[in-house]
Amino acid sequence: MRTSAEYFRLALSKLQSCDLFDEFDKMNNGPVLGHEEEVGRRTTFRLFYPESVFSDPIHNDPNTTAILTAFKPHDLRWLLELLMGNKINTNGFWKKPALNLIYKPYQIRILDPFIIRTAAYELLHFPKVFPKNQKPKHPTTGIIAITLAFYICHEVHLAGFKYNFSDLKSPLHYYGNATMSLMNKNAYHNVTAEQLFLKDIIEKNLVINLTQD
Repeated sequence: MRTSAEYFRLALSKLQSCDLFDEFDKMNNGPVLGHEEEVGRRTTFRLFYPESVFSDPIHNDPNTTAILTAFKPHDLRWLLELLMGNKINTNGFWKKPALNLIYKPYQIRILDPFIIRTAAYELLHFPKVFPKNQKPKHPTTGIIAITLAFYICHEVHLAGFKYNFSDLKSPLHYYGNATMSLMNKNAYHNVTAEQLFLKDIIEKNLVINLTQD
């Protein structure tokens, strides 16, 4: 993402839904360390949620602004308890959340829910009420990040963000061993809607697509 004065890189904690298993814990963190050639050395903003945030200090960058993407009241309560030094209540999360923060309080922000609602209802056109026989859908962190970028950047570059379902064994992320088959089975995201959205903004030149076909 590029503004008129500064180059921004957005490292994302990819949002995974509660139907994933514990062995995929590490796939929720998008590391920079060891992947500098692929993602650069600088992370201006890192979007995270309690189940995905780094807890290993080796990943701390004092120049990063860490932005909590809150999907439920438990997420805000979790952050408050951490900042106040209280015992963390781990109930209500789809997997155990982080029990410590590697970021200082001055680095932390909370994403305005307006951004998430805009991504869900205006860009992906999700219904506000889902039928009882359907699991509610929510945008992936990638789509939320693009939405945020549209509001704060003059120019948005996309790199490495696409879904390749022609080969379910292809990598889901630039790190780890997770494959597209995980996203294909994910019931909490509407990947078809996201594919159409990405195709639309690329064809309309609303973004500069750096992703290779």
